[in-house]
Amino acid sequence: MRKEKLEELKTLINELKVIQIEETNTKEEKKFLKSKSFNFTLNNGIIIPREKLIKGKNDGSAVIVMPITQDNEILTVIEPRVFTKLTVGVGFPAGYIENGKKVDPNSPFAELESDDNPKAAAIRELLEETGYIPEKGLIEIDSFYQDEGCSAAHNHLFIAEGCKKVYRQMLDPNEVVRYMTFNYDELFELENMGYIKGCNSKLLLLKSKDYMKGR
Repeated sequence: MRKEKLEELKTLINELKVIQIEETNTKEEKKFLKSKSFNFTLNNGIIIPREKLIKGKNDGSAVIVMPITQDNEILTVIEPRVFTKLTVGVGFPAGYIENGKKVDPNSPFAELESDDNPKAAAIRELLEETGYIPEKGLIEIDSFYQDEGCSAAHNHLFIAEGCKKVYRQMLDPNEVVRYMTFNYDELFELENMGYIKGCNSKLLLLKSKDYMKGR
């Protein structure tokens, strides 16, 4: 691990750490997380009750992207993860697949206004969180269900090749995202050191091995 990279990461983590928590009450109609109750009748006649988790207006399906820059560095994002022990997470750009969500209309990439398919969502999230786009392609390497017992969320893992900085970050009002680059081997060091903890980023890192060997 390059010493200067680790020091830069520690500085960003320290900047984004939670220092105070205040519980708030939110009206039910404004909550992002909601649940619906169902009874499911199985083919054998057994009826089972289940609750389904709803995120916003969608099922919570998401994309996770490992961006490889033109210098063969890997882009990572550092952002608040307020319910974790560290309160800051290190991982890959990611976001929900949302029908009709638009990027900044002033962006030269406003044609990505609808991200109701995984590939478009992956490009949009990468652009919004980092300002980078993949000039050499976007490859889906796997997909999986996030929480099969209580959610229909189906997540998609992508590798973005030849990423180039073309624009500024375009974050939502409550988003705080910093980004920095590491080489591929350093990502595994970060995981072993306990900086990369999220299951989505861990899985993408693991699944990327075969692809990276064949590059």
